[in-house]
Amino acid sequence: MIAVELLEILACPEDKTPVHLAGQSEIDALNGRIRAGEVENRVGDVVSEEVSEGLIREDGKFLYPVRDDIPIMLIDEAIPL
Repeated sequence: MIAVELLEILACPEDKTPVHLAGQSEIDALNGRIRAGEVENRVGDVVSEEVSEGLIREDGKFLYPVRDDIPIMLIDEAIPL
């Protein structure tokens, strides 16, 4: 789980807007799409690994996955929602 202190300072690397922790319903919906093979990241690579945690950009357009408690804040790794 991401520490609140870290969440307060993280921002989208593309537009510098705040991010928030994805809710369980958002994670479940995304994982359903991943299992169906319908999800690609920003560079078009198919996302095959389910997401257990993620950070959603303020406008709700992209999710940055969190792997092993480490936010992957790379534009290319962002998953369009």
